[in-house]
Amino acid sequence: MNDGCRGSNSREELAWRACPKDRRGGRTLRSVTVCDRMRHGRESKVMDTIDALHKSPAKLAVPMDALAFSFDRKVGDMTITPLTDGYLDPDFKFLRDIPDENVQLLLKLGHRDGPPRASVNAYAVRAGERIFLIDTGSGNTMGPTCGRLFESLEAAGIAPADVEAIMLTHVHPDHSNGLIDLATNTRLFPNAEILLHEKELAHWFDDDEMAAADERAQHRYFEMGRRQLTPYVEAGRVRTFNEGEILPGILAVPCHGHTPGHTAYQIGTGPGAILVWGDTVHVQEVQLPFPDVTVIFDWNPVDAATSRRRIIEKVVAEGLTVAGAHLHFPGFGNIARNGPGYALVQQPELLKM
Repeated sequence: MNDGCRGSNSREELAWRACPKDRRGGRTLRSVTVCDRMRHGRESKVMDTIDALHKSPAKLAVPMDALAFSFDRKVGDMTITPLTDGYLDPDFKFLRDIPDENVQLLLKLGHRDGPPRASVNAYAVRAGERIFLIDTGSGNTMGPTCGRLFESLEAAGIAPADVEAIMLTHVHPDHSNGLIDLATNTRLFPNAEILLHEKELAHWFDDDEMAAADERAQHRYFEMGRRQLTPYVEAGRVRTFNEGEILPGILAVPCHGHTPGHTAYQIGTGPGAILVWGDTVHVQEVQLPFPDVTVIFDWNPVDAATSRRRIIEKVVAEGLTVAGAHLHFPGFGNIARNGPGYALVQQPELLKM
């Protein structure tokens, strides 16, 4: 386009102005080139100035540092860092009491196609010089899309030997299978104490409960859970609790049902505090608007649904921020009531410039 000015094509400026001579719907826009401005005696030196800027050594010497993107959250003097272990793409049948077509519709409403993807998140808590973890990911037991926790720790500048305590939300493979090296049965966090609810430890070491489970659950949950925990038990590095403060400023909030000792952890108190939950919500597009939808891995589905509503209502009433093990990474957000269900309001991330 030269708009009536020969030789202007290579120096065209993209701008727009109203043209009264050809109105469509009361207003038509046409392009305005640098030649138009020069023809009217305005900014006749604009292109010389632009050319000079492009050729300026000073411009080329301006340092351009990479932007640092932080997912961290602060609560008082504690910093919470999300750690990705990867993601899982379970089949629709993973969700109970809801038709597949309804799941598909809910996913599309959330601008998602395909299976109901669940992130696998863990969290690091830095309190001064002390470092704690909440969950340890899946190790190398859940396929190629998982097992990235130790890469995430390295990226966060955290050495496994520096971790003082690990709070387990529960003993399922995507939350606790990162505790040991399966080839040697050695502890991957040699200085860490494992904290979990007393009912959780008792359940997975109960021979009668194991005998009552199906073969898959016996191997995948009971045997593997015992294998992951035993080196820490033998080293005297396991501590159980019921509820309340378990570390300075960190409260255990039982939410039993998914497993007998399923537990969330609240960091700080009052609005702005963070509640880190495990499997309270697996698929946010489905279980937030329809919190009574359960999953096939729930130990007690009725209790799991009841617990989900109770925990979500606590989050809403107290103005807490959620950090969810299966919410889309980094997993932070707030919860709002939405009719009979709820909606996740994800928070903007912090761009350090």
